[in-house]
Amino acid sequence: MRKTTARLALVGVAAATLSMVPLAGTSYAAGCSGAGCDNKGPATYKCDDSSSTKRTVNSNGRVAELRWSADCLAGWVRVKNNADPSVYDSTATIEKWSLDGKLLKSLSVRTPNYGKTDWSNMLGGPEYKYRVCVRFDSDLYPLQCSSKF
Repeated sequence: MRKTTARLALVGVAAATLSMVPLAGTSYAAGCSGAGCDNKGPATYKCDDSSSTKRTVNSNGRVAELRWSADCLAGWVRVKNNADPSVYDSTATIEKWSLDGKLLKSLSVRTPNYGKTDWSNMLGGPEYKYRVCVRFDSDLYPLQCSSKF
């Protein structure tokens, strides 16, 4: 009887341990939240898994999207270069604004070559407003910004 009880206890412990091991394909929670995501990569912290486009601005074929992660409460700019030829260099920026209209932080990414996509690190916190902009290195095209989200 004692052996049977010990075996049942061992089986119980093994079952409990196995239930804590994630199965293949299990999604993991985001690695940061809100302002804790500031200047962190959306893919590295799994924030891109739950992201959607909230604002878009197009400036001479450079399409900047404000991507927002509901899980991370953070956003970033994703930019695609649809301009062929892409002879003018540009930068896409995400800006973080206070509710009373003060620019607090911004992060930028260079627009990649034609047909390519790139993105910035994140800025986070649900108590802020965000927008994305495209700025050309020359003054040939004006600054284009989205509305705030």
